[in-house]
Amino acid sequence: MKFAFTFLALCLAGAPAVAAEAAAKSPAPDEQTGELNPQNMSVQYWAAKATDDDYDPHMCMYGVFLDKTGQHEEARRIFKHCAEHGNLNAMPWMSYMEENGFDRPSDPVKAAEWDKKLADAGSSLGQFNYGLDLLRGHGVMRDRAAGKALIDKAAEGGDTTARELAQHDYDPDLVTPTADLAHYRQPQF
Repeated sequence: MKFAFTFLALCLAGAPAVAAEAAAKSPAPDEQTGELNPQNMSVQYWAAKATDDDYDPHMCMYGVFLDKTGQHEEARRIFKHCAEHGNLNAMPWMSYMEENGFDRPSDPVKAAEWDKKLADAGSSLGQFNYGLDLLRGHGVMRDRAAGKALIDKAAEGGDTTARELAQHDYDPDLVTPTADLAHYRQPQF
């Protein structure tokens, strides 16, 4: 029991010093607004900042959250800003946004353009996606030979799905089994 009281007394004796140290380390108010906790960690802050010429790669991760919460226009703004500044991770997201439309009509041509930019940057994901675009003729003129070549290049780069597609005679239905159904089926009444 004596040990417990001694331990408690030592802890309480150090409490004022710990509190003073914590106060010294606490953030100073923002010089412009006086806020103790400015909004520079909010998604709204980063969505607004995506319109600036200034590029901060930290903003790119907020696009995923915005997209998944249905804030597609803001997500698109962030992904586009990041992709235009060379962030390769944002390019497949831009393709995804263009392909699915969400806040605007779907645009397979723009989606394929983003896939091509990523492929041209040497990404095996971009090579696979653009190769698949070429195989399917989705957003681009169909070119089976060029599509196969890109799929092979992606497979050489380690893309296991590209290897599997090549092993199955480059049949797009292996990886996108329902992608083209709307083009071939008539509505049934």
